Amino acid sequence: MPNAEAQSGPDIAGDGAAGDGTQPNGGAEGVTTSGTGSHERQRWYQRLLGGPERSNPRLGPATEASTGQVRLRPVAFGFSMGLGLAFVVLLWILLASLDQLLMWIALALFIALGLDPVVRFFERRGWPRIGGVLVVLGGFVAVAGTVLALLIPQLVTQITQLVNHAPEIIDSVVANSTVQSIDEHLGILDELETRVDDALNSPDVLGGIFNGVVTAGTVVGQVAFGALIVFVLAMYILVSLPGLKTFAYSIVPASRRARTSQLTEQITAGVGNYVIGQATVAICNAVFAFILMSIVGVPYRALLSIGVAMLAFVPLVGGVCAGILVLLVALFDPGWQAALTYAIFYFSYLQVEAYLISPKIMSRAVKVPGAVAVIAVVAGGSLLGILGALMAIPVAAAVLLLVKEIWVKRQDAR
Repeated sequence: MPNAEAQSGPDIAGDGAAGDGTQPNGGAEGVTTSGTGSHERQRWYQRLLGGPERSNPRLGPATEASTGQVRLRPVAFGFSMGLGLAFVVLLWILLASLDQLLMWIALALFIALGLDPVVRFFERRGWPRIGGVLVVLGGFVAVAGTVLALLIPQLVTQITQLVNHAPEIIDSVVANSTVQSIDEHLGILDELETRVDDALNSPDVLGGIFNGVVTAGTVVGQVAFGALIVFVLAMYILVSLPGLKTFAYSIVPASRRARTSQLTEQITAGVGNYVIGQATVAICNAVFAFILMSIVGVPYRALLSIGVAMLAFVPLVGGVCAGILVLLVALFDPGWQAALTYAIFYFSYLQVEAYLISPKIMSRAVKVPGAVAVIAVVAGGSLLGILGALMAIPVAAAVLLLVKEIWVKRQDAR
């Protein structure tokens, strides 16, 4: 019919001009086959924003370009935006409620990646992976048991000595000439003694002390439970790490799978070497601090050595904090001479560690510029505390690797 042909002609031309990549005289078949994706997107936007109800039987619903008319549907648009916002808020609440679990998973993954180089060492020699994991687990338990067996008696002895000498320590502080001079002008000792007596005789204070003890016990129990969960989860991740990697690679497009696998292996290997290297540096630091404390006569050496090892594991600032901790103890016993001697030798060792020991041990691990490392540690500590500071440098190294291998190469190819 002439009228139908006259009506369909402008529609075809209009759709061809709408940007679907076909010529106006290409017929309806060319439009529907080459511009299907474009038409589907146009229809989706049209349903969301509104549009004319007239449709073409050959091309489907009319588009904005064919009619030049747009009828907004604010209710549908607002409802869609509201659903998206509600989903984001719900996801945020869910993640916030699972923050402790997510921290445990992150720490377990960090430990598993740190122990993976040791397991792969046994795998390269023909061991099954489960055998390497059992060797690592047995070695960890043996070392931890030996350290605890050596340290617990000394810790008990030194804590008992600290409690027994507490009155003498208080008397020495009170008898100090500087404290006496301040007390003559301000009378702080008498006021302090009165407040202490009132606190000891007050049932509210005694109840608060009891609640504090119960709270401290609860915190210790939670820490022990969290440590057990992290340890067990780390072992499970360590056993199934190759399978987890294979599954992660399977959801990547096949064209990018090889490159993704290569980058992931580089990142995980760097993280593992970093954990092993940082643990070695921390142990060397603690051993040197223990020997130095034994020479200068600093008390509570076993307890302080554990603190030094834990603090020295934190990159950049951990060693300095460990040195300040020991100095504060040495200033009271044996005195400032021992504290000065310890400070000279320990902080000299930190320089040797920074320029000789650490670069040699960490040569196979991650390589991060100094300024980036400082910024990463500060940012990680601000966001996640000690765990963030521990994981900051490997994460920064992974980001730098991705930028170098993806973004920089893409820019060079332009």
